Amino acid sequence: MARRPLLTHAPLPAAALALVLAVTACGDGGGDDGGGDISATDTLTVWIMEGTNPDATGFFEEANEAFTEEHGVDVEVEFVPWADAQDKITTSMAGDTMPDVVELGTTFVPDFSDAGALHDVAPSIDDLSAYNEEMLEMGRIDDAVYSVPWYAAVRSMVYRTDVFEEHGAEEPENWEEMRRTALDLAEAEEDMIAFPVPGDAQYSVMPWIWGGGAEIAVEQDDGTWVSEIDSDGAREGLQFFTGLALEDDLSTTGAVNWNEIDVMESFSDGDTIMALLGNANPKAIVENNPDLEGNIGVFPIPGQEEGYTDSFAGGSNLSVFEDTGNEAAGVAYVEHLTSPEWSVRWADETGFFPGGVDELQEYVESEDPTVQPFAVQLDEAGRATPATPEWGQVESENIIVGMQQDILNGNATVDEATESAADDIERILNGG
Repeated sequence: MARRPLLTHAPLPAAALALVLAVTACGDGGGDDGGGDISATDTLTVWIMEGTNPDATGFFEEANEAFTEEHGVDVEVEFVPWADAQDKITTSMAGDTMPDVVELGTTFVPDFSDAGALHDVAPSIDDLSAYNEEMLEMGRIDDAVYSVPWYAAVRSMVYRTDVFEEHGAEEPENWEEMRRTALDLAEAEEDMIAFPVPGDAQYSVMPWIWGGGAEIAVEQDDGTWVSEIDSDGAREGLQFFTGLALEDDLSTTGAVNWNEIDVMESFSDGDTIMALLGNANPKAIVENNPDLEGNIGVFPIPGQEEGYTDSFAGGSNLSVFEDTGNEAAGVAYVEHLTSPEWSVRWADETGFFPGGVDELQEYVESEDPTVQPFAVQLDEAGRATPATPEWGQVESENIIVGMQQDILNGNATVDEATESAADDIERILNGG
């Protein structure tokens, strides 16, 4: 099956991060604002994650040729598997063998930003407001910015248009309409899963917390963090989402162990009517099952009563390492890749969205029914995880996944599971 990355990167291990912090703290950290002279750089080394673009080699041959022609600097790109990325980056930081520019998944940008080895690009980029704000904040510490958005992804509701049309169903505009639509279609199509509720997919859980009016965690004025997962609003949202499986029987028992790829495969196999999926998934689904071409629709996650429910906006940022001597050329290369010409081309080739605000508008206005709703979701209702280095530990300990699976398995009520998850999130984010 043609699979595209889901941007659910594993967090940096705490021990590895501690090593990086210890080593980088010994450096002089003395790069100037501009990072030196571009003309002083002969060759720029760049690490890009492997697999996002099926034709990445061709893309970078042309992008790098254009950069070299403009700046007189050669570029060497190394493709790094996502599975090896954090270990490789951490090892390079500890051994002072970093590349000049690196792609970082948004969920672990705060870890590396806090480690002290990245270059502050804020003094060198004229208009940071041109980038997606949620993604930009993941690399911001006080007034410093250690990464800028390159490409973005978001999750919305994907559905079978042929099944909807056959039974006279319309795109729902709130949670109850979505539930009623799923119930009606489940009755009409007994052999299909109306709405899979996965247990091993934390980014599928987050919208219902936000949609209930709660935050996963909020930083207080004194620097401590408070989780709202155990608030009434979050519990109402989670009760709705898990209730689709436990009370309405719209999912399947096996989905308690499903991740996002499992959900996508179920849809691609023709077994699912409606599911929460990422914007790169429709293309992969059609590649795997051409019979579904023209039978896939998308709508932004509807709000509890009206409007839209926020959805996790992931993707990748680009960062420049400090003290390589090539900081100025590195910033220029980051601006090159995130420029309209190259960021839009990358987005078109990968199925993701550019990280620029203006560039995204082209997709918001698209007539493609499998593109435009995702772009609207990202533009109007995209949300990032808490921007703190400790968030990686929340993910590595599977706090949200564990909460979801406890509810779906009947091991805990929504109240019990959310109370435990909130305690764990606060313990981790507050250094406990």
